Parts: sequence; structure tokens; C-alpha cells
Amino acid sequence: MSSITRIILLTSPEEAPPLGEYLCAHNPALEVVAVHDRAAVEDACAKAIPGTRLISFCTSVIVPGSALAALPGPAYNFHPGPPTRPGRYPSVFALYDGDAKFGITVHEMAAKVDCGAIVAADWFDVPAECDLSTMEQLTYLRLAAAFRKLAKHLATRWEPLPHLAHTWSGLKTTRAQALALGQITPDMSAAEIARRRRACGQINQSPDDPGWPA
Repeated sequence: MSSITRIILLTSPEEAPPLGEYLCAHNPALEVVAVHDRAAVEDACAKAIPGTRLISFCTSVIVPGSALAALPGPAYNFHPGPPTRPGRYPSVFALYDGDAKFGITVHEMAAKVDCGAIVAADWFDVPAECDLSTMEQLTYLRLAAAFRKLAKHLATRWEPLPHLAHTWSGLKTTRAQALALGQITPDMSAAEIARRRRACGQINQSPDDPGWPA
């Protein structure tokens, strides 16, 4: 097999059109199947044909191992955190812990989340007064740049992307941990409240708060 004919693009409804157009600019014959949730990506993977590739871009949807196994080759995920920050809401925990550097990771997808071979990574210095909104903007710029850099290969070449020497490290964070970090209680010091608000934004910290993504 020498070419890609179909890409399953797992991302938000807003991101799918521009990302799909960018891929098709490198391969006009490419079929892009945009999916946004677990059921849709499982169905698309089950119908995979030779020449199909799955790309996941900045989404919390977990693709099960059975769906990945139905694909003819490796799938790739664009993760909004560096290899030292696997899991959910990496920017929140990086801000809370006062990380001096942050970044993004592109990796092969595996049955376990954020553990596949790394094919691209990029870091940036965290500004001194950085809040969650700024951190996410800076992270998105790196994700978009990585997508642009890799798009031609992903859209046209069947060969897997070369693996880098980088490895995953650090604790894999969860949505539940992020929700707990967002809780503000009367017994907290002013410094701790400021630290949490810097990390979590102005979201008021209830599991039912629509400000937190699913």
C-alpha cells in the first residue's frame, strides 16, 4: 500500500472543515470522514478500507482498542500537552504546578490513553502572568503548526511517521481531578484561591457546570 484514500477525522464540528480542507489541499482525491463522538468513530473504524487513516485532533473522545485494531495502520492523536503531561486538562495542572514550560505532543494512538509512540513534540515558555485562556491559545497555535507540518505526510503517504526518542512521563490526569482542583472552599488561603483560579479560569467548580467540557 502506498497512498492514503480516506481519513477519519475525529475533532470538534468547528475544527473539522478547516482541518479537512487543509488535508485535501495535499490530496484532492482524499475522502475525509468527520466524526465527533465515540459511537461515530467506532462505526467509521469498523468500516475502514485499505488506505484509511484515523487522526484525532484535540478531543476528549477515547477511541477503544477494538476500533484502533480495525484500522489498517497506525492512528495519530494531537494532544494539547507535552509528553510530561498525559491525560485530561494538561494545561490546568501545568498552571497549578507552576510549570516553566508547556507544549504539545503528536503520537500514535494505543488502547491505553496517551501512551503511544511519539512522532512530534514542541515546547514553549509559559509567560509569567499566563492564565488558562492564554495557555490554551498558545497551545492551540503549536497544535495548528504541528498539523500543518505533518498534514502532507498524513494525507498522502501510507508509511508511518518516524518515532522520536521522547517518552511519556508524569501522572495521567483525569477530568475528576480537574473538577476537584477547581473547587474553592472557605478555609483556603488567598494564595491558594488565586492559584486555583489561575489554573482553572473563572469556571465555578461544580461537576454540573457547563463550563467544563465533557
